[in-house]
Amino acid sequence: MAIVTPGKRPGERVANSKVLGKRFTRAKKVGHASLMLTSLVDMFSIIVIFLLMNFSANGEILYMTKDIKLPSAQHGGQLERAPVISVSADSVTFDGKQIATTEDLQKGDVLNVPELEDVLREERRRYEQIHVNDPEHPFKGLVNVQADRKIPFKVIKRVMFSCNQSGFGNISFAALAKTAGEGKPLAAN
Repeated sequence: MAIVTPGKRPGERVANSKVLGKRFTRAKKVGHASLMLTSLVDMFSIIVIFLLMNFSANGEILYMTKDIKLPSAQHGGQLERAPVISVSADSVTFDGKQIATTEDLQKGDVLNVPELEDVLREERRRYEQIHVNDPEHPFKGLVNVQADRKIPFKVIKRVMFSCNQSGFGNISFAALAKTAGEGKPLAAN
């Protein structure tokens, strides 16, 4: 910032004078700003209504990825919150962590997937430890499977067998609703 020498300053008596005082007065900054409260309240109410309309009370149950194209279904129910197994053309993941590759699951005649069974047993053990003294939340064995529509049935069969062997016998498949162009995930049990 440049250093500027100040100009003439009148004394207090001259600054208060009616004749000479106007010559030395400068424009004073106004210390407050006025707000239009009506339009401000309107704007905030519109924002609140918009956020309430977009709010989901049950939260995100599935994370929709680009590499998984869900099949469509005409009948089904709402998905419940549960662990998610995603089966894409490349890999099988459990809650975002890769467990196995789809190519490996297509090979062989063995039905179980040991890595998936271990992860599901650990999830069951964790759930039972959290709800050990909570009779209102018993273990239901619910798991959501999000599979691509072009995955061979052999892979799905192995995933289902591993879920059942780990105690997750209540398997829900994610599908897109087919009614009037809606794209909401449904559960097909």
